[in-house]
Amino acid sequence: MRSKFELIFIGITIAITLVFFTVIGSMFLIPTFDSFINALFSEQMAFAISLTIYTSVISATLIMICCVPMAYTLARYEFPLKKLFKIIIDLPMALPEIVVGIALLMFLGSNGIGNFLEILGIELVFNTTGIIIAQFFVALPFTVKMLYSTFNYIDPRYEFVSRSLGYSEIATFSNITLPLAKKGLFASGIIAIARCIGTFASVLFVGGGILMKTETLAVSMYLNLSTGDIDLAITAGILLVIISFITIAVMEKYAKESYSSSF
Repeated sequence: MRSKFELIFIGITIAITLVFFTVIGSMFLIPTFDSFINALFSEQMAFAISLTIYTSVISATLIMICCVPMAYTLARYEFPLKKLFKIIIDLPMALPEIVVGIALLMFLGSNGIGNFLEILGIELVFNTTGIIIAQFFVALPFTVKMLYSTFNYIDPRYEFVSRSLGYSEIATFSNITLPLAKKGLFASGIIAIARCIGTFASVLFVGGGILMKTETLAVSMYLNLSTGDIDLAITAGILLVIISFITIAVMEKYAKESYSSSF
């Protein structure tokens, strides 16, 4: 028999979850099937999908290349001001995304290094490069956090044994640590891609939100809502919901397996 305390807590959990499901699921009921299909296969939506996938894959790849050594360093090594560095890396997670976008725009634009870059013929804002930079800065802290947890769950004794047998740090990291962390790495990569896909405010500011030029799925939803094209806006939103659902399901599965297999 379940206690009253347990039943109350389960009831609260189910009730709030159903509210979330109802609110988000109501988006799927707005467009008709025909209007959804027409919007899904429109030229604008095809461009938004392709640009989103293109930039997100590049951003996520760069993020993983940077986050693996960063997360391992924070999990294994001690160095001066380590706690401060962790706070700085985590800071974008607590900041509104619009703050990150404005900061990037100011830094990369004419108020920052923009004039110098312009002399060199380099443009980092209001183009695809700007989108990638925005996605990188927004998604990196989340990925570092998850990889940090992954490396923390790996018993360092495995690495000590490898080193005692004469293997180098690089060999130990490549042959012991990374294989043990493979599911966490996979889940982190999925999270990085999903976070890049869902990035909005930073991409809007740094990319410019230009129709059929820097129009990602999130930006497309905003642009079409502002012009009153509800079908295109809702279609973009539905795609983002589906991607997010799949991402969280994958993360829950592989992150949990990664942690449990590390003991």
